[in-house]
Amino acid sequence: MKVERTPLDGVLLFRPSPHRDDRGLFTRTFDADVAAEHGLDPAAFVQDSQSRSRKGTVRGMHGRSGRGEAKLVRCARGAVHDVLVDIRPGSPTFGEQFSVRLDDQDFLTLYVPAGFLHGFQALTGEADTCYRIDREHDPSEDLAVRYDDPDLKIDWPLPVTAISPRDLEAGSWARLTERLA
Repeated sequence: MKVERTPLDGVLLFRPSPHRDDRGLFTRTFDADVAAEHGLDPAAFVQDSQSRSRKGTVRGMHGRSGRGEAKLVRCARGAVHDVLVDIRPGSPTFGEQFSVRLDDQDFLTLYVPAGFLHGFQALTGEADTCYRIDREHDPSEDLAVRYDDPDLKIDWPLPVTAISPRDLEAGSWARLTERLA
């Protein structure tokens, strides 16, 4: 398993090496030793969650206030266009975005440290996205910015076919940056 740094400070991509043969494939999707070599505490991840989305669905842009939330994100079925925005005041990459395709062919896992907005769009008929999170969910700490915020200008690759009422009511990037200041 190879680990790559991304343009966003602290964000990592874990790139496994699937073994393919006439039966199909086998791949390791998480390795505690590799994670530890790159400064992550494997034991800190306390919750696994999974979502299933149909093509065109956008989920996000979500984050956490307080201590934040670190997570490992991968797509177990289909493909998603995954997007991060750095919301850490004082970070050298504050306000910058990073996007990557996560799918069931390359099995990339994205490490998202605390202090990021995260969202994705399903690119295939059905897409299962898996999250390994380092703390329990506390709804009082939820942050959200609209997926189509004009200041963020996120380039979603497909027309948006579905989005939750909560995400439609999300605030603006401008309001979030005022709150973080």
